[in-house]
Amino acid sequence: MDKGVSFAELKGTLDYFAKSMFGPEVNIRLRPSYFPFTEPSAEVDMSCTICGGAGCNICKQSGWVEIMGCGMVDPAVLVNCGIDAEVYSGFALGMGVERIAQLIYRVPDLRMYWENDVRFLDQFTAGTFRS
Repeated sequence: MDKGVSFAELKGTLDYFAKSMFGPEVNIRLRPSYFPFTEPSAEVDMSCTICGGAGCNICKQSGWVEIMGCGMVDPAVLVNCGIDAEVYSGFALGMGVERIAQLIYRVPDLRMYWENDVRFLDQFTAGTFRS
């Protein structure tokens, strides 16, 4: 939140995050979506780090993986919080840590997180997953 925060700044922040977390070769794209309390809203996709964008089971052969949702805070939310929506704006984003861990550690299936098998954690070594 600040004076004059724009959607372009949101996109720049997301791009910086993705490149910092996954490497400078990663690209992002934003797709229009709907989330309560934000308008406009978008889904954030990232080029697949598992296959380099060539297509694999993680990215469903598309070369892209959805990593989070985001959007500009709806001015009605600001007004309800006593903030002047004519002066201030801001953005919001949210992600599941499971997807980020999947891409960093190359976990082949998100369902593995919910199998409640502690041995799952023992399979990780510095940035790799032993299947």
